[in-house]
Amino acid sequence: MIRKLMVCTALAGAVLVGNASAQHAPGYTAPKTSWGVPDVQGFWNSTSITSLQRPGGVDKLVVTEAEGREIVENNPLIMLTRQEEQAQGEDPNDLSILADKNADRGYNAFWIDPGSRLGEVKGELRTSWITEPANGRVPFKVGAQRSGGGHKDAVAGTNFDGPETRPLFERCLMTETTAGPIMQNAMYNSTLQIVQSPEAVMIVVEMVHHARVIPIVANAAAAKHGPKEIPQWAGDSVGWYEGDTLVVETRNVHPLQPSLISPTGKLTERFSRWSDGQVLYAFAVDDPSLYTQPWKGEMALNTSQPLYEFACHEGNYAMPGILGGARELESKGIKPALGPGITAGIVPRTKN
Repeated sequence: MIRKLMVCTALAGAVLVGNASAQHAPGYTAPKTSWGVPDVQGFWNSTSITSLQRPGGVDKLVVTEAEGREIVENNPLIMLTRQEEQAQGEDPNDLSILADKNADRGYNAFWIDPGSRLGEVKGELRTSWITEPANGRVPFKVGAQRSGGGHKDAVAGTNFDGPETRPLFERCLMTETTAGPIMQNAMYNSTLQIVQSPEAVMIVVEMVHHARVIPIVANAAAAKHGPKEIPQWAGDSVGWYEGDTLVVETRNVHPLQPSLISPTGKLTERFSRWSDGQVLYAFAVDDPSLYTQPWKGEMALNTSQPLYEFACHEGNYAMPGILGGARELESKGIKPALGPGITAGIVPRTKN
């Protein structure tokens, strides 16, 4: 079930702009659990036009409200929504808007929830979640592959050989975008729930309802991961507390999952209460096999309504059509390929 949700990203109290090292809003005292550790429990949402990487033509991390509105207006998903609103007309029976010849659209903009403004992190409007490198882009090595971290067992999204070769999300198994690593916002269902106990932390994401169960140890020195022969969806995570922060280290992601860390890479996540209404999610990637340098970022998790059921289904009913269509193309000597995407034909505006 897809929610239509407007998330308030306003922060309570004054904020010191540019204080990159701060973990809490000025004057804010982070709450503790009954057993004395930082309390980051609750329902949180990352819906925002901001994404992991900075959009083309934007050269700075922090922008003004006016600059932020310009970026939002030029976002393909926002442009898609406006296009449909303008073309809808007054006749509810006029279905001409659906005749866009883009089979990838699947459903119209009513069903997506990309947000309506940039993400606000520590009181700043951010153009990307990535903070280092300074260009806000993932520093891939030349030839490095994101899908499966380049693992030999990874399956390309263009493989239509059978149901087991189709993407995990298409098969309703999991989503790497919101579940991680790295956790990110998506074009809908960007809500998650964090539950803590003395022995573990659970993070369940609304999209496909994937749950990460993270054992808690005393400190970084006590962190031990499972055998490399048993990779896990979203990775093998172990957590501990440092001051007012929950720290989570993740390795050994399942090779069939598109991931931003390779089998030899490491992701470190830090969860801190910035205010009553926001958790600061910071991450750092150390993976020399994929990247030219370590890279870091921050994302805002804002207080939210509870999760909805995600009505994905086993045995995807579209699968026979997907595979049958591929066989039909092959019979005509055409190699099956991915379509143009939901925003095909949407051309970003250029500045005057």
